[in-house]
Amino acid sequence: MTEQLSARQDGPAEEDGWGDRAGDTALTIPLPALDPLVTTGIRAHATVLYPFLPLVRVRPGSADPDGADTTLRALFASHAPFTLRFAAFREEPGVLFLAPEPPGPLAALTDAVRARWPEAVPYRGIFGPEGLDPHVTVAHGEEFGAVRARLAPALPVACHVTGVRLIVHDGHTWRDRLTYRLGGPARLR
Repeated sequence: MTEQLSARQDGPAEEDGWGDRAGDTALTIPLPALDPLVTTGIRAHATVLYPFLPLVRVRPGSADPDGADTTLRALFASHAPFTLRFAAFREEPGVLFLAPEPPGPLAALTDAVRARWPEAVPYRGIFGPEGLDPHVTVAHGEEFGAVRARLAPALPVACHVTGVRLIVHDGHTWRDRLTYRLGGPARLR
């Protein structure tokens, strides 16, 4: 992950394509049990794929067979719910994170989405064509000793994963749009 992260640090967000755009979507796994450990100002989550497709191609809630929503429902329904365990902090330059154990179920979701939509390149290609290893970002910065000391007693944490959330950027912030259930139909929010 070090090489992946150092590639991100080479340029400003607007020049390297990192900036979120209105209509961007992402597929994430909400991990509310980890919220108390995350200091980044956003809810704890693991990313399945960011960015995904523009919202106009997803067509949430539509029965249109040309919309990605129909395919996503079937794709995620074919994967069973699973449990991830987060036992130790890991650190790379500028980021403190938790890696899921086992990483396989999360990676399988990403692989399935990427196989269907190869044009959806993780992190806009900033970290290379394969993106980052599965992780949950806990903090950004330079020195993490105090953060580790304060949060370590809360580990390990187990999270049961039952769905993948489609989130949409409205030009200012990310909003929940829909949850695709693993092993079942999607639920509109």
